Amino acid sequence: MSQMFLRRWLPALVVAVAGACHAQGVIKIGEVNSYKVTPSYLDHYKRGWQMAQDEINAGGGVLGRKLEVISRDDNGNPGDAVRVAEELYSREGVRLYFGGFLSNVAVALADFSKNRQVFYLFGEPGTDRVIWSEGNRYVHRLGPSTYMSVAMLADEAAKHKKKRWALVYPNYELGQSAAATFKKLLKSKQPDVEFVAEQAPPLGKVDAGAITQALLDAKPDAIFNVLFGADLGRFVREGNSRKLFDSVQVYSMLTGRPEYLDPLGAEAPKGWIVTGYPWYSIDTPENKKFVEAYRKKFNDHPRLGSLVGYSTLHSLAQGLRKAGSPEPEALIGAFKGLQVATPMGSVVFRPQDNQSTMGAYLGKVALKDGKGYMVDYRYVDGASVVPPDGEVSKLRPLK
Repeated sequence: MSQMFLRRWLPALVVAVAGACHAQGVIKIGEVNSYKVTPSYLDHYKRGWQMAQDEINAGGGVLGRKLEVISRDDNGNPGDAVRVAEELYSREGVRLYFGGFLSNVAVALADFSKNRQVFYLFGEPGTDRVIWSEGNRYVHRLGPSTYMSVAMLADEAAKHKKKRWALVYPNYELGQSAAATFKKLLKSKQPDVEFVAEQAPPLGKVDAGAITQALLDAKPDAIFNVLFGADLGRFVREGNSRKLFDSVQVYSMLTGRPEYLDPLGAEAPKGWIVTGYPWYSIDTPENKKFVEAYRKKFNDHPRLGSLVGYSTLHSLAQGLRKAGSPEPEALIGAFKGLQVATPMGSVVFRPQDNQSTMGAYLGKVALKDGKGYMVDYRYVDGASVVPPDGEVSKLRPLK
């Protein structure tokens, strides 16, 4: 009788035990980023996703399993990024990834995701290539694209009817794409605009004196700026000392982010029109809850990177719940129209291009107590600054 019982029930028992062990295991998630190269942004970004991981796991995880993030540094190099992503794939069995900051690195990781058929959620890189011209079904993005960020500023710039424009941007994927998009969008809104100067220094190697003098010589009415980090600091310092900004309106794509505005201190460029994250005065329940929890955990205030890292991992968790599985194909289906609550409010991942509708705050830089702040700002919903679906279908071939 006992042998018959074993023959009858042992297979089912094995399956049940295996299922229980599987449920009690972890969901491994790979994270690849340029921490050594861009710590001013990514140190806070890492805190954000670590905070989200702690929250999710403290609440029982996802699908009965804890999330285990295995993070690797890519040295800001596309080749290194693919190498460490491959190591996570082959040695750790990772099939689910997030991360990415530098746009040229993101392009390489997007190609990796397609070749390996793994799910990849980018939090930050702005390059349009990863969702449009070189987009693929495995790649999704949370933060606004270059097009979306530039469109916010181009719409505002067109209202002020400045005719002579200069552009300053880092000479790599993000800067090149932002400059080209700004020229195209502004020209479409204001056909008589002139672009009288264009400065594109290598990333991290800004000769601020030479750039400032070239802009002074060109005598623009307005400047579109994409510099960030230490490059931005050098440019602002030199421009202030030579009074470049006294009679020129500057529209800046990244300056309003606390990561880049805070270090400028009393040198913050008053009157610049910027996109960013004024965490200190956004009075929504979602943001206040996030800021309070972040300050309690880290004894520090959040930056935009903190919000993006936090929201990226929570987006993955929400997608996993909807998919019911960490398998790439299940996640691809789950992310179509996925709605996620973030400190900026609810966002939706668009089925057309796997881009979320997360927006940004648009406002002006002001000085208070020797620090830069965003004032007169408003939230621009990402859904309002994406191209029409017909244009998206042309930009994004079926893949």
